Amino acid sequence: MPRQPRLEPEKPLVLEVGPLSGTPPTPADDATTLEHVMTYHSTRCCASPIYAFLFGPPDASLVRFTDATRGKFTARLTLSDQHMNSAGGIHGSVSATIVDWAGGLAIAAWDLRSATGVSVDINISYLSTARVGDEVEIEGKVERVGSNLAFTEVRIWKISGGNRGALVASGRHTKFVKR
Repeated sequence: MPRQPRLEPEKPLVLEVGPLSGTPPTPADDATTLEHVMTYHSTRCCASPIYAFLFGPPDASLVRFTDATRGKFTARLTLSDQHMNSAGGIHGSVSATIVDWAGGLAIAAWDLRSATGVSVDINISYLSTARVGDEVEIEGKVERVGSNLAFTEVRIWKISGGNRGALVASGRHTKFVKR
């Protein structure tokens, strides 16, 4: 019987398809990422009445984006009456909504995607407060984007003397991102 040639195991075919693989085909530069985050906010986010109420409509935005890189962005917001609870501090639901909003924007910054999925889990720790007129800095950061779920971390600081001061709230947001 003739001897069969020994076959080398085939290398598996791996196709990277951008957002579903967890790695974008080519990283965007920071200016492109910042522009994408700002556009995503003004078009997708501001279409939501709660986001438009808390952050202002696109033509009169209350939020100012300051930086964005792959999977991370920062923005500043000056707090006004609509952000306050009856005791005069930032309302817990506002902080929770900021975590929801910023988690989605961090995912948009990950690979410039046009949809950021739906919430699966969100949790917030309230650490201090902020009042009307205070400026807060919001940082949204991707921890991991997989083929089904994305995990983000969001922090909200009170600005003091132009720099980050007391941490007001910290949260984690998980989203279902499968396309």
